[in-house]
Amino acid sequence: MSDKPVSVVPLLARALHRIRSTPPRIIASPPTQPRRAAVAIVIRVVPPPDANLPSTSTAPPALSEFFQLDWVNNPNARAEVLFLQRDNPISDDGSVAKANPRAKEAHVAFPGGRTDPDDEGGAYTALRQTWEEIGIDLAERDYMCIGQLDDREITTSLGKRLLMILSPFVFLQVSPQAPPPDPVPSTALHWIPLASLVSANPAPRWSTVTVDAASRLAPKHSTALRLLVRILIGSMEFPAIVLENKSTAHVLKLWGLSLGMTLDLMSYMVLPTPSSKSEVDPEINIDSGRSSPLSPVMYLPYQSEVPGMRMEVVAPSLASVFPRFSYPDVNFWIWVFGKRYREVIRGWEASVRSGGANDRRINWSGSALSTFYAAIRKALVVVIVARALGLLFGFAFAGWWLFAA
Repeated sequence: MSDKPVSVVPLLARALHRIRSTPPRIIASPPTQPRRAAVAIVIRVVPPPDANLPSTSTAPPALSEFFQLDWVNNPNARAEVLFLQRDNPISDDGSVAKANPRAKEAHVAFPGGRTDPDDEGGAYTALRQTWEEIGIDLAERDYMCIGQLDDREITTSLGKRLLMILSPFVFLQVSPQAPPPDPVPSTALHWIPLASLVSANPAPRWSTVTVDAASRLAPKHSTALRLLVRILIGSMEFPAIVLENKSTAHVLKLWGLSLGMTLDLMSYMVLPTPSSKSEVDPEINIDSGRSSPLSPVMYLPYQSEVPGMRMEVVAPSLASVFPRFSYPDVNFWIWVFGKRYREVIRGWEASVRSGGANDRRINWSGSALSTFYAAIRKALVVVIVARALGLLFGFAFAGWWLFAA
């Protein structure tokens, strides 16, 4: 296959049309936790310098008309998605974490934030937060709201406590140029080529983000318990994608909820025409090659209609954002108790391969999350009991040896 970059615009067109025509799964806030939040996934197509651009007085096109424009279909047009780098990023549990100025890596997110009582809905929250933080007015004629992805539950304590419901909204810039953004001083903008996330040449570069397990499992103000958890369980390693970046010395990593929502967007690009061989090159077996860190076999096949493209993901969304632990025995027991989780992932993968048209009532991400956390809880019980018994027998043997001596 050729190493020449190929356009992802046809895949993007498919994804956005599917998002617009597919009702999202809406999660109602329980009375005990009414907090909600919303983010904006902003996408644009950058025309090449020599493109013949339409007049600024032209009426905004409809979605189907946009992808028929000459400058959009130019082979050198580049689709990009907007990420933010915050000095004080908001963590997955909703708290604000102070960034380490000496850190060599930085984490990215989408613009957005919590819903205010006066907000008229999730879309309004995404519009307001984007305007307040980065100065982009998504209500202007330069942008179009495509639709909403599935709601997500933000939890803590291994899924036992709900913090809020998150609603992702997808926006498309329908003009070749838009007013420049005006981000707050603590926020930097990064337009990342969509091809760098889905192209097989080169494939996305996977890495990890290490998180102290005690920060997820133990109370913040219990120093002794957090130290004990750190000793017994170690740390958690979350899969991350290293993003292309030339504007900062930091290594930009996409992980956690932002990675989940990105992969959810990418899943709408998958063509429901799987085959065991690439139709572009029958000699290439699509079941060989790199995959995401979680599985060597569960990636999706090359898309025969778009040469050189592969959805380099496991099942989309949360299936590729679950962590591994630094202690091998913890991972082993998670695998032992994870039969139900693996069944959900296989069902999810089959749904994506077939287009997912007949199972919109199934909350795949929620099921995967709950079954994975259930496996973790069982594994941690076994590991902690085993460690306690090991310490008990160790002290007993040491005492016997001292007295016998």
